[in-house]
Amino acid sequence: MPNHSYPFPPRNPKGTRTGYTTGTCAAAAAKAATLALRQGAPVESITVTLPIGGQATFSPVEWCVRDDEAYCCIVKDAGDDPDVTHGALICARVWRREGDQEIFLEGGIGVGRVTLPGLGLRVGGPAINPVPRQQILANVSGAWNGSQIGLDVRIEVPEGEVLAKRTLNPRLGILGGISILGTSGIVHAYSTAAWRASVIQAVEMGASNSPEKVVLSTGARSEKYAMAIFPELPEVSFVEVSVFTGDGLKTCLKSGIQSVVFVSMIGKLCKTAQGHFQTHVAGNQVDPNFLAQVAAECGASDAVVEQIRGANTARHFMEICLADPIGDAVFQRLTEIALDKCVTFIEGRMDMEVVLVDFDGRVMSRAARARVAKAQLEMSEPFIQRLAKSEVELGGDESVEEGEE
Repeated sequence: MPNHSYPFPPRNPKGTRTGYTTGTCAAAAAKAATLALRQGAPVESITVTLPIGGQATFSPVEWCVRDDEAYCCIVKDAGDDPDVTHGALICARVWRREGDQEIFLEGGIGVGRVTLPGLGLRVGGPAINPVPRQQILANVSGAWNGSQIGLDVRIEVPEGEVLAKRTLNPRLGILGGISILGTSGIVHAYSTAAWRASVIQAVEMGASNSPEKVVLSTGARSEKYAMAIFPELPEVSFVEVSVFTGDGLKTCLKSGIQSVVFVSMIGKLCKTAQGHFQTHVAGNQVDPNFLAQVAAECGASDAVVEQIRGANTARHFMEICLADPIGDAVFQRLTEIALDKCVTFIEGRMDMEVVLVDFDGRVMSRAARARVAKAQLEMSEPFIQRLAKSEVELGGDESVEEGEE
């Protein structure tokens, strides 16, 4: 829970209420503080323009106004999205700067610092993405319009360092706080586009800092097990792709990575073997008939085949196989089929390995194949910079399921 007493709407886990990005909240705090500095008193409400068009209005809190400085915060409302920053204070501190008329934007306490290349942000600079940077500066400039004195703007997130531990920032080399994000200015509940974007960004970071090999995993546990299988690789080489296996593989290919490993538990491996590279709620489920056919081709008895045909889940299928001597052969064949699908998907342009692990991290089977052609670097600029130019990079916003790994 946020460490303040200001009210904010509760999140409905099944709701669809929209909210606002950290970028919009930062723009609102910065504009409000700018107006307060200009008029010498706090403002009751503030309206900002959104990158997507339209406006949003907020009520600033935590006011401090002096002759040469103003400070205030906005309580972040992420709608019904499970955003770790929901209810957090997003703050801005502004002060006059003599000597020119420029407006400078910086990150302060709780805003992460970029420590690794590959993000499209300056190493050593604040983790304020291009679109929210433009949004903040545009709203501040409108409020400061006509002044002959420059302005310094610092975005702060008092709980940012703690919140960042629940994000991908440490893995991306963003240390000390959260990122100031947002391409539209609005947060949509359970946005799969944002989820997909985090996968693409993580893969590109891996490519920039460990270009020879990237290891994709389907969840937190499989990633932990993958790190034990490949202890020689740096942490940035490992990417949790969840349901976005296809996007992970495509980004590896476009980033010029030469070797990729896919480490999976039984559920996602079955779906990959069926040729599904994204898991939708409405489809792409594990097909017990497909699994029964694989088992039959491996020599399973009619009784075992029928048991598999009636399996409730991929885990149930695994348990049936483990209880039969044919199990190891079935797991190996299923892994080889998943490898075939992955190799076809990437057109054989990367070294490819697929590893199946059980729920305790034991390697159950693995299969690998050398590339027949080289992957070619297809992206000239980082994802964040491409996203600033077009939201097409975000892709669709279909419903997905997390489910069993």
